[in-house]
Amino acid sequence: MENTIKVIVFQLHNEQYGVNIQQVRSIEKLLNVTPVPGTADFIKGVINLRGDITPIIDLKDRLQIGKTEYTDHTRVLIINIESIQMGLIVDNATDVLDIEQSIIDAPPEVIGGVTEEYLSGVAKIDDRLLILLDLERILNFQELNEVEKAAAKQL
Repeated sequence: MENTIKVIVFQLHNEQYGVNIQQVRSIEKLLNVTPVPGTADFIKGVINLRGDITPIIDLKDRLQIGKTEYTDHTRVLIINIESIQMGLIVDNATDVLDIEQSIIDAPPEVIGGVTEEYLSGVAKIDDRLLILLDLERILNFQELNEVEKAAAKQL
């Protein structure tokens, strides 16, 4: 089992993405998001998650592949990057899979409209393609600071 990774599978548009389960603290339903003025467009605001002020990012908007239309299936992946807790809005969280590392290929330059700088690889599983995101690369240092400031504005 040491040659496998466990990933959480989620959807953005009609594409399936995966992230290492170790990068995700929890999966939540979308709660009321309080907007924070003066932040980047992809920062939708903050939520109070069990007493923690948590900035919320629209992952489609961040990856520049559109904006999320909120439905009953919309979920928020709660993650930590550089010790900053934040939520990523996704269309749907669908599965947890064990993936053999041997079936993970290097990412192409662009797939599903997402550039390779955000990707850790691509896995072909049965008849579907799973795009693996590297959450550590989703935000640069300046954007991380902006997310942290968005949470601090609400304290």
